[in-house]
Amino acid sequence: MALNFVPKLLLVLAFAAFSTGARRSELELKETHMSLFFHDIAAGPNFTLIPVAGIAGKLWTFAQFGTAFVTDDPLTETPDRNAPIIGRGQGIYVTSGLDGRNTHVLISIVFTNKKYNGSTLEIQGTSKQFEKVREVSVVSGTGQFRFARGYATFETYLLDPATFYSVERCNVTVQHY
Repeated sequence: MALNFVPKLLLVLAFAAFSTGARRSELELKETHMSLFFHDIAAGPNFTLIPVAGIAGKLWTFAQFGTAFVTDDPLTETPDRNAPIIGRGQGIYVTSGLDGRNTHVLISIVFTNKKYNGSTLEIQGTSKQFEKVREVSVVSGTGQFRFARGYATFETYLLDPATFYSVERCNVTVQHY
């Protein structure tokens, strides 16, 4: 009697695998392009970027190997500091190149605006921080960006060393379902 059960079980498993594949193929792959502006404030009472670890006895800077920064930057659709906030750029940067030229980036773009509220994009990779345009990978996402993959480029839009304020333009291209 047990031998009679095996072919039926195999048929049910094959049908389940086929129907799961059919549903997945019904999903439409979308491509989204967007520009966001990260507002970094590295000093003062409202800072959004801070060094949290580094080599003892060395100055903790972006160019010093081993320095780790935590960030929670407001994101806007324009470079205007007073533009409505559409999300947060939350994560860490670690200067990972011995020569201080590369930073490893782990950033979550957490959307709070109506269009993508609650969705995220996850960015990871090596940023060649002294190049004009830095490219990193978009490795995943949630909400409206499930199964996201793609890339993001960062460019310094504004740098004001006197106030420790900078604006980074982030252009994102992702494919998602």
